Amino acid sequence: MKRRDFFKKGTKGAIAASLIPVTGGIFAQRTDDIKKIIVDQWEAQGAGKKEIPNRKKTVSYDVAVLGAGLAGICAAVSAARNGAKTVLVQDRSVLGGNSSSEVRVHVNGVGHLKPNNLPERETGVIEELLLLNRFQNQQQSFPVWDHVLYDYVYKVENLDLMLNTQAIEANMVGDKIISARCWQATTETEFTVNAAQFIDCSGDGMLAASAGAIFRTGREASSEFNEQYAPKVADGWQMGATILFSTKDMGKPMPFTAPSYTLKYDGDNAYKRKVVPYVGGIWWCEVGSQNDIIAEYETNRHKLMGYMYGVWDYIKNSGKFPDSENLALDWVGAIPGRRESRRFMGDYILSEKDLTEHKHFNDGVAYGGWSIDEHGEGGIENLKVPGSYFHYHFKKVYEIPYRSLYSKNISNLQFSGRNISQTHIALSSSRVMATCALMGQATGTAASLCVQKNINPRELGKNYIKDLQEQLLRDDAYIPFRPANDKNDLAKQASLIFGSSTKSGDTKNLINGISRDIDGNINHWQADGLNAELQLEWKKPILLSKVEVKCDTNLHKTIFMHKLSPENEKHTSIIPKELLKSMEVQARVKGEWVNIGELNNNQTRLIKFNFEQIKTTAIRLKLKETYGAENIKLFEVRCYES
Repeated sequence: MKRRDFFKKGTKGAIAASLIPVTGGIFAQRTDDIKKIIVDQWEAQGAGKKEIPNRKKTVSYDVAVLGAGLAGICAAVSAARNGAKTVLVQDRSVLGGNSSSEVRVHVNGVGHLKPNNLPERETGVIEELLLLNRFQNQQQSFPVWDHVLYDYVYKVENLDLMLNTQAIEANMVGDKIISARCWQATTETEFTVNAAQFIDCSGDGMLAASAGAIFRTGREASSEFNEQYAPKVADGWQMGATILFSTKDMGKPMPFTAPSYTLKYDGDNAYKRKVVPYVGGIWWCEVGSQNDIIAEYETNRHKLMGYMYGVWDYIKNSGKFPDSENLALDWVGAIPGRRESRRFMGDYILSEKDLTEHKHFNDGVAYGGWSIDEHGEGGIENLKVPGSYFHYHFKKVYEIPYRSLYSKNISNLQFSGRNISQTHIALSSSRVMATCALMGQATGTAASLCVQKNINPRELGKNYIKDLQEQLLRDDAYIPFRPANDKNDLAKQASLIFGSSTKSGDTKNLINGISRDIDGNINHWQADGLNAELQLEWKKPILLSKVEVKCDTNLHKTIFMHKLSPENEKHTSIIPKELLKSMEVQARVKGEWVNIGELNNNQTRLIKFNFEQIKTTAIRLKLKETYGAENIKLFEVRCYES
């Protein structure tokens, strides 16, 4: 298919979500008002009088993904790539959720495992996004990041994007969502989005709630799940939202006068709140809730603006931070980044001990490892407690089961992100965006399988979980303690695998099903130097049309966009030097080597070669150069007939 023109589809727009109605009553009133527009009062200059265009449209898809933060993007891309006609519905004018230019939160994930404080970076779609940003946005601009994401989504076949569109109401038949009623503010259009499968990645989960999906808010009592870090008595406390800011050194003294709505910050009596460094904002400038945090959004947003300016006033005018003299605010967020609201219940509720005791799940599809990072009750309105209780630091990753990613009572509804089936304490770790992205890839892939098999998520989890896991592993996701074992992978049938040289690891590791070095185990083959070769031989000829390679991007360094741009042992702000830059694939056909694939300036960890089917007895990978590493390292090679 050729590159598609979004604007021909009539489903795009650009406006802030604050203009979108948020209740069914207001929504109905808005569409009724459109019907009341009197045609005779429209004088269209130069063209005569016009008819009011049809402002109601119905569109149909296999999969509808609601919310285009990183979880939603990964879900939609995965569903579309695996053959499902998919729509991604986003209530804002940009993609990326809390990572977008509107909020500007770091894309954290498994970032600091003990004892070395090193990451265990997430792969799959989120890895592709972060790598692409390193190539296209070396200036590390958040507005450019918005457009990196837009370009990435735009190029995916089978995937449509509806911006500035809020999913308001689920239309139901029994326990199944038939369609989502949506409002696109920029076009004053009501959309009915029909789909076989729905994935709510919106965080707050308005569509899921309107469908009647069971959900919780607040903190469970410690006795319910035997959680050490939960309160003794259940309460309504939910971690709050934060407004961030950034600063610029103007090279001269920059005085600051606080606006009228500023709320004074008593920094001299604040418990465990670190102010420095502050050039990229203060994460603990947060307002939470014990009640309906969604209903209180606008009230809390106004408070947050006041508290944020109060903190900056303290930095600039208390006299305690002389290094701020030449600094001025150059960006202040207007949209709070939310941490918690609804959590929708599935067949399993992930809880604290599942994480800290590293429970193994046969239906594991994702993983996490961010600290159990529960923010202090009251946020900035309670300075007697710390900004966060870092209750527990992990030494290794924990698993997330598929049963926590679909609704307990709505048959064709899944979730990805902070709104999954989990306790408040579990959310304190799993809520970070790279972890949510892994959930998104899992649910998007699952939705495509549900469509293919004409089943719903619960049946998929019970009867086809291995199919889901194998596809995730092939698509470069990682599942703890679940090596890939794809029966269609011809590389596993090779009689001989050998390299031109070996500096570390073993060529046999390339088919062991584990595509990273983890838990102290080596799962790679590394050649000695560049211009290396790897060869696979089969005793009998095979039919071959696909070769897939997973190379090295140093998963023990983070690559997300960091406001301070550090370059150290745990983070890089440049293209990972270990990434394979160029290679060729050759096949032996009737005794002669022929070229079947070539790649230069590679930008992905998972490299795919697709070609016309051939009959061969051997393939040879000619691995030429990296982006700076002295040796070439691979983690997996796969071969397929079709």
